[in-house]
Amino acid sequence: MLIKEVMKKPIVVYDDDDLSNVIKLFREKKISGAPVLNKNGELVGIISESDIVKTIVTHNEDLNLILPSPLDLIELPLKTALKIEEFKEDLKKALKTKVKDVMTKNVIVVKPEMTINDAAKLMVEHKIKRLPVVDDEGNLVGIITRGDLIEALI
Repeated sequence: MLIKEVMKKPIVVYDDDDLSNVIKLFREKKISGAPVLNKNGELVGIISESDIVKTIVTHNEDLNLILPSPLDLIELPLKTALKIEEFKEDLKKALKTKVKDVMTKNVIVVKPEMTINDAAKLMVEHKIKRLPVVDDEGNLVGIITRGDLIEALI
């Protein structure tokens, strides 16, 4: 079976999109990743939920909870509140991050005439979940995911 028989129309994002927009799109379309295009419509990367999660930074502060002193017991609620505020600020910054700053740039692609077996081998070999499908000129024409491969077996 050929990739062109099972590939789907790709839902794309652009390299200058904010992550907040990408997250909304992923939830709305029930997807976990998408090809990334530049303003000229050229495939320049791929972004996944794991790329987004990696951008969220948290601060791990040692709160010294073993045999706390009386002063620690007074400071603990304040330290916890500050930590939550720091996390909120980090999250706000992360959501403003541009796709081009966190996407995977070296994209492995497949051609429509390749077999689904070829796609499966690439996914396993490179530990990836989706492959953009490009024509001979390098234009994005589809996407194939692990789910598409499984669906094709039925």
